[in-house]
Amino acid sequence: MRRIGTKDIEYIAMGSTVLGTGGGGDPYIGKLLTKQAMNTYGEVALVNAEELDDSALVVPIAAFGAPMILVEKLFSGNEFTKAFEMMEEYLGKKIDAVMPAEAGGLNGVIPFALAAQKNIPIVDADGMGRAFPRLEMVTFTLHHIPVSPIAQADEKGNRNIYHTIDNVWGETLVGATTIQMGGSCAIGCYPMSGAQVKKAAVHGIVSYAQKLGEAILDAKDKNLNPLDSLIKEASAIKLFTGKISKVTIKTEGRWNKGICEIMGLDENQGSHMELDFQNEFLMAKKDGLPVAITPDLIVLIDAENAQPITAESVQYGTRVVVLGMKADAQWRTPKGIALGGPQKFGYEEKFVPIEELNKN
Repeated sequence: MRRIGTKDIEYIAMGSTVLGTGGGGDPYIGKLLTKQAMNTYGEVALVNAEELDDSALVVPIAAFGAPMILVEKLFSGNEFTKAFEMMEEYLGKKIDAVMPAEAGGLNGVIPFALAAQKNIPIVDADGMGRAFPRLEMVTFTLHHIPVSPIAQADEKGNRNIYHTIDNVWGETLVGATTIQMGGSCAIGCYPMSGAQVKKAAVHGIVSYAQKLGEAILDAKDKNLNPLDSLIKEASAIKLFTGKISKVTIKTEGRWNKGICEIMGLDENQGSHMELDFQNEFLMAKKDGLPVAITPDLIVLIDAENAQPITAESVQYGTRVVVLGMKADAQWRTPKGIALGGPQKFGYEEKFVPIEELNKN
């Protein structure tokens, strides 16, 4: 166990945005809510899954909706508390710890605010090791852990509890009401025991996000290049250097969908890259050929300051670097590829590990 304070949150938020692979939502509001909670209630204990009792009740808490909506429709913070309390009331049991559903963007930091408020620990684990756009796309599904009951709350006071026949129906029904709620809400989901967390989660992901954030934010103090520092810490592959030449984006339901086109510069002069995204960047093609495919991570970085760029904030003319990172081993199994791979998103291309696509 170790204590997490407000300075740590800066690093975790930055690293979570890297792991968000363009999705997960901008963590800025999450940082504000978390810092306010920590200033009021104190620091948060971060625990390893192995420190949990097997019988402990652990609940992932998350923002749910289209990241572009969150730019204008802000969270109050109360909706996360409501979702948490609804889950406790429904289960008739106190929640012993919370954890991120995904380590990406906003959802990498929001659970810390709730952990501070409720004076309970947060588990150094999540269900993705990145961000994905659908509720069933978690390693918990690979281990047959049900998403239900699901607690849902919005900033207006609307609340629901769902029991669904499977995890895909959880996405379908909660997604439908989220649209009516204005495109975003708070949820509690996948309530599980400590024993299940140990078996099914992606472990150490919060600490990893913090290390990625430190690699970027502390680089200059160490006389290092922030981009090189990030690449080294993430064991990332540099896929492309260029300038954003065109962005096509639209919101469908609760997803941002589109294509980011990048004109090559420097060593990639004369080449062209397309990033296809559905909330997250899912396919990177260089001159028409895939160089990175979901579930591996595709990260868009501002070349000027090494800051990760979310899909909804992509701007024409920005100089960027595209990085590729290996997904957690659970996603590279046949079951993982079937759940989070290219066919799940309607692509014809089959998954090929990023290191094989970029052999030199």
